[in-house]
Amino acid sequence: MRTITRALPLVPAVVLLLFLAGPIAYCAWIAFTDLQLTGQAEESFVGFENFRTAFGDEDFLNAVRLTLVFTVVSALIGQNTLGLALAVLMQRASKPVRTLTGGIVIAAWVLPEVVAGFLLYAFFRREGTLNALLDWLHLPTQNWLFTLPILAVSFANVWRGTAFSMLVYSAALNEIPKEITEAAEVDGASGRRRLWHITLPMIRRSIGTNLMLITLQTLSVFGLIWVMTRGGPGGKSQTLPLFMYEEAFQKSMIGYGTAVALLLLVVGALFSVVYLRLLRTEV
Repeated sequence: MRTITRALPLVPAVVLLLFLAGPIAYCAWIAFTDLQLTGQAEESFVGFENFRTAFGDEDFLNAVRLTLVFTVVSALIGQNTLGLALAVLMQRASKPVRTLTGGIVIAAWVLPEVVAGFLLYAFFRREGTLNALLDWLHLPTQNWLFTLPILAVSFANVWRGTAFSMLVYSAALNEIPKEITEAAEVDGASGRRRLWHITLPMIRRSIGTNLMLITLQTLSVFGLIWVMTRGGPGGKSQTLPLFMYEEAFQKSMIGYGTAVALLLLVVGALFSVVYLRLLRTEV
């Protein structure tokens, strides 16, 4: 009876897996065919041809590089670091400051992805807010969505997604016993040493969990980039989700696009394995 009780929380996950098993298996099958949206009566099995085509396609390799840049800059560095910094600062701030800061950051997070994309497009475009501020400060301006599109969309993803990391780290910091940090402060440890030797080791598991979740979320970002740049100019901001969409639905190559989707799934799985191994490591 106890075993059945312990297994009950797993029932929704098992039901969901069974519900999705068919579509997942069908998508996996499509990746090994030459299925097209138009101009074809029926698909045929082509084996690993789609994957060989992908690794020989410079546009695909460019999308892989840009996906890694986008993920590292906007998730691993941007959202993770800024979220931790905000959580630490809010621990020491007054209640009005915490309420105002938290409200502003969370407001960006709850905005629909398309709305956030339009807002950041208006911020970075040639006649946008950023160039207006630079011009007011007598600094050089440029068309950011043309000269540095991958960094512009990375900043947009940081702006929109930092709230999640901030909430995760705020909850983790609240779980640290105050007696430990107070004892370290009495012993003369500086704020930097307390952060490095006490705070970070004690929230290590929260850091690993947060990194895994924001990495997987960032790998799948589509609407934000599509609204801001549509992957351009010249593919300079075309990450794997946009490349997959273009191949599958604009060029009608469903088989090839699905193969790219499976490769993206593999990339996410590799990141997850790394984070899970880190979570198992004891301090």
